[in-house]
Amino acid sequence: MALARILTAKGVQAARVDIHRGNAAQATPLDLQAAGLSNLSELLSHPELTVLAQQIPSDGPGIALDQVNWLAPIDDQEVWAAGVTYKRSQTARMEESEAAASCYDRVYTAARPEIFFKATPGRCSGHLGMLRIREDAHWNVPEPELALVISSSGKIVGYTIGNDMSSRDIEGDNPLYLPQAKLYNQCCGLGPWITLAGDMPERQSIEISLAIHRDDAIVFEGKTSVAQMARKLEDLVEWLLRDNDMHQGAFLLTGTGVVPDSNFTLQRGDIVDISISGIGTLTNTIVQG
Repeated sequence: MALARILTAKGVQAARVDIHRGNAAQATPLDLQAAGLSNLSELLSHPELTVLAQQIPSDGPGIALDQVNWLAPIDDQEVWAAGVTYKRSQTARMEESEAAASCYDRVYTAARPEIFFKATPGRCSGHLGMLRIREDAHWNVPEPELALVISSSGKIVGYTIGNDMSSRDIEGDNPLYLPQAKLYNQCCGLGPWITLAGDMPERQSIEISLAIHRDDAIVFEGKTSVAQMARKLEDLVEWLLRDNDMHQGAFLLTGTGVVPDSNFTLQRGDIVDISISGIGTLTNTIVQG
């Protein structure tokens, strides 16, 4: 089972998605008030999440997935990200920043991971929404990542797809520019839904793939797997939560192992597809200006 946020005639609603029914699948709006809940984040932090999500009554007819207006599955949580968790990411960050390459080399093997603030909910886009490349950058890439959904108690309760958009030339000029390279309008893709933890495949079998379309052609594609990560997911969560309470829960992007070559940059109109085993595909169109 999966949970989503969708836009209906009644406004923004939480929805239950049965992702195991193929083409017959629907998103069913949920009556959260009947369960004493006000939004999706409260449901995600409920101690009986899986049972409750199945029992909440519907609040309208089911909607075929190809007819759903998807929103990022986030209410008021913060979005954080971890970096240099894959060998390919370490290599790419060293390539983009010759002056400070050694710091990425060191963090790859250090006990403390790189963790940074990525986005507020209003800077996130959902499935089929727009993602932005900065006007003051000339080297921009998507970063396909497994995103952990963390409850207010610090438990991993679900997973979704994250696109950690990055301006590589800005960060490459100076690592201190990382916030500007990462955090701006429409800088983060999330969705299309959250697969609950119990419905995900074994972690070591989870594959992550990226395809970038331009003018009806694929101009870049790549694939990796969670098995290639140098860090454990629970360790990343533990570091995130050190002296850092998440009262509303949080999303944590876990790093990328698929990085386009240094001669590639996103352009306006590109379509980015990120697929992850057990979740589905997140599609976004690139805009600028």
